[in-house]
Amino acid sequence: MPVIRAVLGLAAGLALGAALAAWIAAGQAAGPTLEVVQPGEFIGRTASFVATAETPGAEFLTLTAHIEQEGGVHPLFSLDDPASAALEQETDDRLRISRTFDRESHPGLAEGPARIVVAASRPVLFGMRESGSEIAVDVTVRLTPPRLTPLSTLHYVTHGGSEIVVYRVTPGDVESGVRVGGREYPGYPASGAGIEDRDDLRVAFFALLHDQDLGTPIQLYARDPAGNEGTADFAHRIFERQFRRSRIPVSDGFLRRVVPGIVAGSPELAGETADGSTEPSELLRLYLLINGQLRESNRGTLAGLAAETATRLLWSGPFRQLANSQVESGFADHRTYFHDGDEIDQQVHLGFDLASTANAPVRAANGGTVIFAEYLGIFGRCVVIDHGMGLQSLYAHLSSIDVTPGMAVERDQQLGLSGQTGLAGGDHLHFAMLLQGRPVTPMEWWDEHWIEDRVLRKLRAAAGETASR
Repeated sequence: MPVIRAVLGLAAGLALGAALAAWIAAGQAAGPTLEVVQPGEFIGRTASFVATAETPGAEFLTLTAHIEQEGGVHPLFSLDDPASAALEQETDDRLRISRTFDRESHPGLAEGPARIVVAASRPVLFGMRESGSEIAVDVTVRLTPPRLTPLSTLHYVTHGGSEIVVYRVTPGDVESGVRVGGREYPGYPASGAGIEDRDDLRVAFFALLHDQDLGTPIQLYARDPAGNEGTADFAHRIFERQFRRSRIPVSDGFLRRVVPGIVAGSPELAGETADGSTEPSELLRLYLLINGQLRESNRGTLAGLAAETATRLLWSGPFRQLANSQVESGFADHRTYFHDGDEIDQQVHLGFDLASTANAPVRAANGGTVIFAEYLGIFGRCVVIDHGMGLQSLYAHLSSIDVTPGMAVERDQQLGLSGQTGLAGGDHLHFAMLLQGRPVTPMEWWDEHWIEDRVLRKLRAAAGETASR
C-alpha cells in the first residue's frame, strides 16, 4: 500500500506540474496580431479608421479601438458596441474594422498630438486563460482648413488657353493650386518664379481646356496632409473662341505608307502586324485602332510627363514658332475622317501643324530640359521639353532627333529635323504646348504681348509687393 500511495502521489504531482506548466505557458502565449492601416500621420475634420486583427479562427474575447488625447479617451470601436464601424472577416483568421469619424461624432477631439490605440485578447488553454496585445500609433489632429488669398488681378481666360494666378496659402505644407472643373493645376513656390522671401506665396498656371464648358467653375484649392480642404474664388473672365472643323480624306495609299511603321514602332500594338501586302480593309481597321486607342494611349504618356516638371521657370520671353513655317492645321480643329466617301472617324487636333521645307531644322521654342526624345505612336519621332511649373512643349513627326532626355536646351537650339513619321500626311512639324500634360493653344505663348500682360506683369506686381513689405 505505501508503494501504491507513493506512485499515486508522484502521478498527481506530475499532473499538477504539467498543469502548472501549461498554465504558465498559456500566460505567455502571443496575443492577436494588430495593425492600424488608417489614418497615417494626421487626423483631419473627417478621417477614416481602418485596422486589422488576426488570431486563429478569428476567435476574440475583446477587441477595442480608441483615441487618447490629453487624458481623454474617445472610443472608435468595440466588439460589444461596434457603433458605425463595419466589421469584415477577410480570412479565416483576420478581421478588418473600418469607419469614418468627424467632429460631429468626436466633438471632444482638439488640434494637437494624439494616439490611436487598438487592443485585443483571445482565449487560450481551452478558454481558461486569455492572451492580449495592444498597438498604439501617434497621430496629429488638424482641424483648421488651409487658408487661401488670391493676390494677382485681371485674369482673362480664353477657351482653350492659359492663365496664371499668384496667391497666398497657409500653412505652408499643403497641396494647393487651381481647380478648373474636375481638373487640378498645382501651384509652385513663388521663389521658382523669382519672387523671393515669401514662403507663403504660390504661382499656378491653369487653363480652360477646349473640351470644357465656358461656365466651368474655376477656384483656388488647398489640401493639408490631414485631408482638410479650403477653397477660394478669384476674379476671372472667360472669352469664347471658335474652333475650326475640317474634313480629312484617308486614302489607301496613305494607309499603306503610315500604318505598318506605326504598328512596328508601338509596343501597344504588339499583337498586330502590317506590311505592304496587308489587305486595305485590315489597314483601315488598324488605322482606326491607331487613330483612336493608340492616340489616347499616347496622350496618356504625355500626361504622365507632367510629373517630371521643374518647380521653377526654365523659360524667358515669348516662345518661337518654327522659322519660315506656314500653318496647315490649328489648335482644337475638329476633324472628320472619310474613306472612299464614307465617314470613318472623328478626332480633335490638339496642336499646330507647321510646314516649312522638307527636313527643316526644328529648334526649341524656348529654354528648358528635354524629358522625352523617342518614337511615340501617332507622333512618330517626338521630343518633349519641360519649361518648368507644369509647362511643356512637344515637337512631333521628326525625321531625326538630335537631343537626349536630361539635356538642358536654350531657345533656338536644334532638336532634330522635320519629317513625316507617325500619323503624318507629309513633311511638317506638329507643335503643341502642354500644361500639366493637357494641350493648350500655342498662340498665346508665341505672343510677346500676351506673355507680358498675362504672365510677367503679375509676377512683377507680386515681387514688388514682397519688396515693399
